[in-house]
Amino acid sequence: MSAEATPNSEVTRSGLPLLGLLALATTSFLTTLTEALPAGVLPQMGADLGVSESWAGQLVTVYAIGSLLAAIPLTTATRSWRRRPLLIMTIVGFAIANSVTALFDNFTVILVARFLGGVSAGLLWALMTPYAVRMAPAHLTGRAMAIALAGIPVALSLGIPAGTFIGLQFGWRIAFGLMTLMAVLLIGWVLVKVPDFAGEQKGGQHSLWGVVMMPGMLPVLVTILAYVLAHTALYTYIAPLLETVGSGGQTDAVLLTFGIVSLAGIAIVGATVDRALRLLTVGDIGLFIVGALLLTIGSVSPVIVYGAAAIWGLAFGGASAIFQTALLRSAGPAAGTAAAIIVTVWNIAIAAGGFGGGVILQDLGPSALPWSLLALLSPALAIATLHSAFSSTRATPAGGVPAGGVPAQSEHAQ
Repeated sequence: MSAEATPNSEVTRSGLPLLGLLALATTSFLTTLTEALPAGVLPQMGADLGVSESWAGQLVTVYAIGSLLAAIPLTTATRSWRRRPLLIMTIVGFAIANSVTALFDNFTVILVARFLGGVSAGLLWALMTPYAVRMAPAHLTGRAMAIALAGIPVALSLGIPAGTFIGLQFGWRIAFGLMTLMAVLLIGWVLVKVPDFAGEQKGGQHSLWGVVMMPGMLPVLVTILAYVLAHTALYTYIAPLLETVGSGGQTDAVLLTFGIVSLAGIAIVGATVDRALRLLTVGDIGLFIVGALLLTIGSVSPVIVYGAAAIWGLAFGGASAIFQTALLRSAGPAAGTAAAIIVTVWNIAIAAGGFGGGVILQDLGPSALPWSLLALLSPALAIATLHSAFSSTRATPAGGVPAGGVPAQSEHAQ
């Protein structure tokens, strides 16, 4: 009997198909690791490939550009395709990108492979959360998304340090080769434990602009843009900020604290997001503000710096699941298109955060960074507090489809 026919055959007492959702979590882990690992071994890659470190850094840049450019057009072009073959295609894309990176000596060839890996990532991120929603009962969609996205903080807190260690000890090509092996094993896991679903039928597809203008979509997108832009500006330039408060030699330890505590954040959100969306959103943004402002007085004590990093990590760990829950509730049956939009907005915010943070750093100095974030986070906090898009009560959009996703029974019958 196929996985699609019995997707709930291994549902646990939690009411969720955990093995299938953990396969999605491993996919998000692999995607994040593929994107960010070059930053950990940049000097070694640059030296071996005969380019400067700044040029080697473009291996990260082109990956992000591929994601940004691919998310909406590829999601639109493939939304009638069956879901599991499409998911496997993205994993194959990561395997090819990492294999080329591990085996080739030509920097241009590797640059192209990284761009194609980013294209796979753009499609994967648009596919990920709607897939998790369709695997879960309607009342547990937020928890399912939190599990599927758990690979992101795990990769940031554990995967990248481990990959960097392997790269430095055994060679960066070995690290990328191991990611290829992970991708191959993951394909088998997906085939066995992740159910297949049909894509959208032609008559049920939604225009991009129509989805953006759905009630609640714009407030959620504005909140996401402000939050991710603020986070990226602070994270990118955390090292010079720490130097101003006397913790310049502790950047790695501070970021490790941030990453480890972020795991707790996603665990808390996963357990409560389906019934306390507004409370979690307001609390998340509020914690981010507190953590950022605490960094401004970090010179008082290193304990304050690490406490600020922990508070910030607690907020960021669950942020993606919170915002995607709000967005997919607003989008309802247009979840696939909405997921592609959030990938695009997220990457725009990352690019803008890196640029804007650099301008603030140059013109006002690193100590101005936390204060400048108030201009972004205060409106986001107001929207989360007042707008119905973040209501903890699940709404039902036009057409009678629960906003958290298509009902589990009808999905499983496809």
